[in-house]
Amino acid sequence: MKQTFSCHVELALAVLGGKWRVVILAQVKQRPLRYAELRRRIPGMSEKMLSQRLRELVSAGLLQHQAGTYRLTARGNRARTALTALHAWGRTLEPELGVRVVPPASRSAS
Repeated sequence: MKQTFSCHVELALAVLGGKWRVVILAQVKQRPLRYAELRRRIPGMSEKMLSQRLRELVSAGLLQHQAGTYRLTARGNRARTALTALHAWGRTLEPELGVRVVPPASRSAS
């Protein structure tokens, strides 16, 4: 990781990484999850991508992998506020943009 950043947002995004890392963290912030549970909750993500991103999150110190379960570390737990804010902002964007967010558990019932 580069050592100098132009602002704190750049640093935070460097640690959080791209879309999939944030999506994984948003799922795990609710409660610790096993790999298979994450696969079900993030159906648009390939197994290879999930495995890679989980390794990166563990390496970045945001997740802990123990006994087959992924949970937030103290560093990952401090990202809760940002993840909650992104979730709330996404909820306001849904009607504004005329899109529909359907959680994986609800898709079969649709």
